[in-house]
Amino acid sequence: MVRFLGLVLLGAVIGGLAALAAAGFVNAVLWLNETLLISPRSRMMFERPELLVVTTLAVPALGGLVVGALHRAIPERRPHTPADVIAAVQTRRGRLPARAGGLSALTALISLGAGASVGQYGPLVHLGATLGSQGARLLRLGRSEDNITIACGVAAAIATAFSAPLAGIVFAHEVVLRHYALRAFAPIAAAALVGHVIATSVLERGALFHVGSTAIPQAWEFAVFVAIGGLGALVAGAYIRALLGMARLAGHLPLPPVLRPALAGLLLGLVALWVPDILGIGQETLRFATIAGAFTGGELLLVLALKIAATALCLGLGFSGGVFSPALVIGTLFGALCGTLVGVLNGTPQETFVFYAVCGMVAVTAPVIGAPLTSLLIVFELTGNYALTTAALASVTLASPIAAQLFGRSLFDIQLNARGLDLSAGRGRAVLQDTRVAEHLTRECVSLAPTTTVEAAIRALGEARHGEAYLVDADGRYRGCVTLPELEATLQAGGARRPISDRIEAERPVLYPDTSLWDAMARLEEVTGEALAVIDDEGIFQGVVYEARIARAYLRHSDELRREEHGTG
Repeated sequence: MVRFLGLVLLGAVIGGLAALAAAGFVNAVLWLNETLLISPRSRMMFERPELLVVTTLAVPALGGLVVGALHRAIPERRPHTPADVIAAVQTRRGRLPARAGGLSALTALISLGAGASVGQYGPLVHLGATLGSQGARLLRLGRSEDNITIACGVAAAIATAFSAPLAGIVFAHEVVLRHYALRAFAPIAAAALVGHVIATSVLERGALFHVGSTAIPQAWEFAVFVAIGGLGALVAGAYIRALLGMARLAGHLPLPPVLRPALAGLLLGLVALWVPDILGIGQETLRFATIAGAFTGGELLLVLALKIAATALCLGLGFSGGVFSPALVIGTLFGALCGTLVGVLNGTPQETFVFYAVCGMVAVTAPVIGAPLTSLLIVFELTGNYALTTAALASVTLASPIAAQLFGRSLFDIQLNARGLDLSAGRGRAVLQDTRVAEHLTRECVSLAPTTTVEAAIRALGEARHGEAYLVDADGRYRGCVTLPELEATLQAGGARRPISDRIEAERPVLYPDTSLWDAMARLEEVTGEALAVIDDEGIFQGVVYEARIARAYLRHSDELRREEHGTG
């Protein structure tokens, strides 16, 4: 009980630190946007149009140059994102590096301040998670507690950014932990509550957008909201594909990675000379898109397409930032476009226009981040409007399943899958995919020279009580495997003096030190034997991994996950 209460208290402390960091980050971005003439207000009040053109081009380009240079100090040469947080928790690796986390937050701050079309909530999530991980490292907590403190930082960051503590709690469970253990709930709730109190009472952070009293939708409109969900899934898919496609294209550009963000910033500035709405986070665009008549249908479609392209360009070419904020803007523009079209077809002004905008927002956002419940709670906590939340539910009902079937659970899962971590089969598979066979490698096996006779090999296997021997030549290279039954059959046929290299099993699979336990299990299904040989890239024999060891590792990891999820680990 004392240990549990201590974990709750630690969650509250981490929540406070993460909330202060998140609020400071957001305020710094707003200040930079005003100072560097990125925000609509500062651009409108600036009195020298010729200099405004120069700053529109120069600020994003110079910001990209600084970001590209800073990324060289991160080991992976890229900013860390929520996908890294999910990977650390799902593989029970934990321990997010402080240096990479701090540099990722700094490059995101510069990117957002310079007007890059990226999001702020992804960097806030990673920043909160890093603070939580450092708290666990400082107190030398175990893996389960480390995962919980990471989730505490995430929950506090979301609660602070959106003034939505319930959404913060659910996001931490739904996206990061992916389980609802009671042992984790209380610390995460404490972190989100402290973050919310600091955001609303101490720092007086306002909500993302406000919705006043609204009309009640008619029954037929709910069918439209469901249709918006289906179409929104396709928009989310187009957004995801644009991000991934641009990232692949960037790898083929004849330009050093350090200069790619600067190129993205220059191209962004050129387009922003005509459509400045694509600059920065786009909160003002989001707010105006919820107001009927603020944009024409053509303007909504133009900004929607350019926002997708601009975000893909910035993130694909190396700017640091999240995907959540642009998804909110893109979804709101899409919903507003649907509301405008319905109004034209209906022949009357849409009194429920904001419903369409919000439905589009959740229909695009929920599939991108893989968090339908979080998206709904954000709507409810921001608006306090139950009817609006019910309409959003109608859209999410169709959006998330369609997107999951067509594209995957979320952009984060797609990114991790590209790195070799498949979360589609749950946490157990993720842990085994992140565990290398090198951790279970042993030299306790029978290794023989290929010239060893069958008779001598049988005697060696009998003395060692093994059923397989591994052939290793004088240079240490692996040459194959022979089994005791095959050797005995050769002996009975009068081949006692024959070299064992004549009885090598054909095409027996081998493993490498960095092969995952999950892949090793799949390889073992292909053969009948007790172990598989492990070699390096040059074919040098390293040892073997026994099937029994893999099975024990799987059972141990499964038991740890089960105890963690049931609150006993």
